Amino acid sequence: MNNVLALILAGGRVDELSVLTLSRPKSAVPFGGMYRFIDFSLSNLMHSGVDRVGILSQYRSYSLLNHIGVGASWDFLGRDRGATMLIPSIGHKIGDWYRGPADAVYQNLEFVQEQNPETVMVLSGDHVYHMDYQKILAYHLAQDADLTIAFSQIDPKECSRFGVGKIADATGEPGGALVDYQEKPKQGNFRWASLTIYFFKTKVLEEVLAENAQSGQSFQFGKDIIPTMLGRYNVHGYKFDGYWGYTRTVDEYWATNMDLLGDEPRVNLDEWQLRTNLDHDLLRDRPPAYIGPRSKIENSLIHNGCVVHGEVTNSILFPGVEVKAGARVNDSILFYDCVVEHDASLEKTIADFEVYVGKGSEIGHGANLIRNRDYPELLKCGISLLGKGARLPSNVQLGKNCIVAPGLSEDAFKQLKYGSGLTIL
Repeated sequence: MNNVLALILAGGRVDELSVLTLSRPKSAVPFGGMYRFIDFSLSNLMHSGVDRVGILSQYRSYSLLNHIGVGASWDFLGRDRGATMLIPSIGHKIGDWYRGPADAVYQNLEFVQEQNPETVMVLSGDHVYHMDYQKILAYHLAQDADLTIAFSQIDPKECSRFGVGKIADATGEPGGALVDYQEKPKQGNFRWASLTIYFFKTKVLEEVLAENAQSGQSFQFGKDIIPTMLGRYNVHGYKFDGYWGYTRTVDEYWATNMDLLGDEPRVNLDEWQLRTNLDHDLLRDRPPAYIGPRSKIENSLIHNGCVVHGEVTNSILFPGVEVKAGARVNDSILFYDCVVEHDASLEKTIADFEVYVGKGSEIGHGANLIRNRDYPELLKCGISLLGKGARLPSNVQLGKNCIVAPGLSEDAFKQLKYGSGLTIL
């Protein structure tokens, strides 16, 4: 893989994740108790032997910069290897801020040319999956393809959510020629969704990006570039049959985290050998978790630095979370250093960093599935979101599909007694 350069698209916010991406790009959203989304693509690259990586970021990049550092956590250190952050700056000779994924790569072609790779990988930094990229590269080279795209099988009813393609059958091959590609069609009988993993011949990538830059279109690989390549270039689809967590919505994010639980989890991070930066968020410096003698824990992940005296069921607690005596946490995901006070209760709740839930408060309870009144398409399946640093006072009652904005003080809840589908700003 020495002739391969990987470019990770890691700059998008993704509005569908609401308060979870207000202060960070989606690629830096915490996942699974101690990881970030970008850990999956970085770990896959490391295990596949790709050790030259450029990371394209733009939106609120601080947490991503802090997490990746110089790439040491994924062994991207040494001669002819490394992880480089590629962030736009005012006064760039080509065009300041990135206007889309294709433009982000185009603005960094000088970096690509300096590396002089035979093949350029372009991949998303915010999906959950385990993949050996060497297998796709071997197929890509064997077909002498100009572009090879990795696809995962989906229900055709879901094709309006993805870039989708039709792949010609090729006996004995893991892929075939790509005969059609559409970006989020309103309807169609497509069974293969793009994983946003592209293998380009370097010269071809330079050609199609230059065309796209001159066209002034949307600067998207799926919408503009890939459809125009069909019939002009040798484009192939590779069929991936492993686990893929898209995690674009709050529901998908919650469900993918829940796939870490159980006796036979669908996402097995030990088998995947996922790596992360143990210095970020002081992971390596926290003490072991303390489980109190009267606590009750069932089917949950409890990480170092946690203190649990209450009940935790079907939940994931990031380091530093405290669940006090009499408190109950069920079907929930609590980020770093959250505190759940005595006799408080959380049901199907996602809480960002340093959220405080006061004594006797109840979040996410009740059978009423009223959609969030301000964001009905974001929260509709009973999950409530608590923004970073919010402080909920004692005896607050919030039903399902609620959003609490980051940083709210206890005074913001004085006039609130109970409600579902609320957005509290």
